Amino acid sequence: MLFDKSRVPGYFFVPSVQDITVGDIEIKNESATLEFILIGLTSSPVLQTFLFWVFTFIYVTALAGNCLLIFTICTCRKLHTPMYFLLSNLSLVNVLSISVTTPKLLQILWTHRKTISFHGCITQVYFIIGALGTELFLLAFMAFDRYAAICHPLQYTVIMRKEVCIGIATGVWVAGMVNSAVHAGLMSQLSFCNSNIINHFFCDIPPLLDLSCSDTTLNESMTFVSDVIFGIGSCGLTLMSYLFILRAIFRIRSTEGKKKAFSTCSSHLIVVSFYFFSIIYTYIRPSSDYSLDKDKFVSLLYSVVTPVVNPVIYSLRNKDFKEALKALIGRGKLLQRHQA
Repeated sequence: MLFDKSRVPGYFFVPSVQDITVGDIEIKNESATLEFILIGLTSSPVLQTFLFWVFTFIYVTALAGNCLLIFTICTCRKLHTPMYFLLSNLSLVNVLSISVTTPKLLQILWTHRKTISFHGCITQVYFIIGALGTELFLLAFMAFDRYAAICHPLQYTVIMRKEVCIGIATGVWVAGMVNSAVHAGLMSQLSFCNSNIINHFFCDIPPLLDLSCSDTTLNESMTFVSDVIFGIGSCGLTLMSYLFILRAIFRIRSTEGKKKAFSTCSSHLIVVSFYFFSIIYTYIRPSSDYSLDKDKFVSLLYSVVTPVVNPVIYSLRNKDFKEALKALIGRGKLLQRHQA
């Protein structure tokens, strides 16, 4: 007769490794991926309070600057050109990218609650990757727009006609969102059974792949394909456009003509250099060089800082936009006088 330990009073049965079924393991894994813990930027309460107000100011400034840029371009007929049409799309992407990461960061800094649900994490991956891919292609086509304006001024209105601009904008948005859907879909199929602590202030591909206990070969392969198409492709188109632009500028004999030609693309060149550096450092480099502690601070450049810098650079260095903004403010003051 076998001895049944469970019938002995006061005896609590503790299952051995052999007694644990596959179903128990699956339940444990499923529960482990219900939420993640975002470490954030710092654990110091004093520094967290200081950073909360800093990022609140940055977030409000970015929203105000980009929305003002979009509104000014939409209301001023003088700015209804291909360059400003693409710039308004860039500002829309900036609003999306900073709104994906910053509100959660502010919540962490203020409430010290660092948890994010699994579905919330995947949603962050979807929108941030979509915004990054869309912005890369937009910056590349903005460089092409400057190439067409400087190198082919007589054919510019034909090359960058309305149908082409709408097609470019639609194409880059669709490409960015399809790319992000692939990454988010693959990420949602992974298991996270070892740890749920993310060394970042938002859910991104590198830290999530670092946590996964599943086979991430397909994820890494699709990340590589995405890097080639979006990163290297957009960077190549941008560099090629500027090589032709520089060649055309050097052929201009007058110094004033060279300054005028270069001033039309200097703002874009500053933004591109700033943005591409942070993206290449974060995504397009050997996996052996990854450092999550450094990556999350570099991520601040393209996810938080760039959306603030873009409207400032384009507005301060652009004569047409400043004139349109002054006219818009003047109409606003005139309207207030009539109402009074």
